[in-house]
Amino acid sequence: MLTICLISLGIAQPAQAGFVTTEQAIALEQRAQILSAVEAKLAAEELQETMLSLGVSPEQVDARLASLSDAELVRLNASLDELPAGAGVVELVGAVFIVLLILELVGVTDVFTAI
Repeated sequence: MLTICLISLGIAQPAQAGFVTTEQAIALEQRAQILSAVEAKLAAEELQETMLSLGVSPEQVDARLASLSDAELVRLNASLDELPAGAGVVELVGAVFIVLLILELVGVTDVFTAI
């Protein structure tokens, strides 16, 4: 048994690696920052309660955010930024609902089939 272990140590496993360009690294970092900003805005307690009352769980929201393209994520963040400070939860839920509806119509998600 010891012999087999010692022999298998000498066998190298091929490694797989790739280059990441500066542009790709910057794009990934920007997406992460925008995603964090959107998640922070959507974490409001009133908004969470309203979305739950509409049948949308936080897990579904997280899954939807992960499936958004970079352009859609930027648009959602911009629309959330346009809302005035202390804006009503209805406007915020409306913006999230519109994004979910668009994703549903395009066929990216299946949120509304469960309702």
